[in-house]
Amino acid sequence: MVKDKKINRKPVIENRQIKFNYKLFDTFEAGISLLGWEVKSIRASSVDIKDSYILMKKGEAFIIGLSITPLKEVTQSVDSSRVRKLLLTKSELSKIFKATQEKGLTCVPEKIFWKDNLIKLKISLGQGKSKFDKRESIKRKEWQREKEKAKKFNSNFLKNN
Repeated sequence: MVKDKKINRKPVIENRQIKFNYKLFDTFEAGISLLGWEVKSIRASSVDIKDSYILMKKGEAFIIGLSITPLKEVTQSVDSSRVRKLLLTKSELSKIFKATQEKGLTCVPEKIFWKDNLIKLKISLGQGKSKFDKRESIKRKEWQREKEKAKKFNSNFLKNN
């Protein structure tokens, strides 16, 4: 009897620019307080987290700028970029608050993913990179690409000779 392998049809929405713009330190996994239509829209991958950020207010964390586009089936008027509460433990909230207030770090969303049947948000504490740091990371990536090309070329050359 052959069991069907489960295919992960649940999308992962990533903010790829974040590693280029920030030097990341600690990461946390937070739940998001969502409405029903928002969950369906996230499942359909109609989410934009590029311009969003985390704000700490009165001991709670909120995500601002998370844009969830409603599906065509949603008939009621909705606010696609409303402020949503993040679900974290008290110890995690205090760590984030201390890091943002004392160390001057920024709390930014890294990716939205599914864990079991729950939607989670991976958030990170980071420090913004300067133009010089960004140029250094670009040079490092290009150098890695050149090394890989050279390895591939040398291995092909040795096989043929």
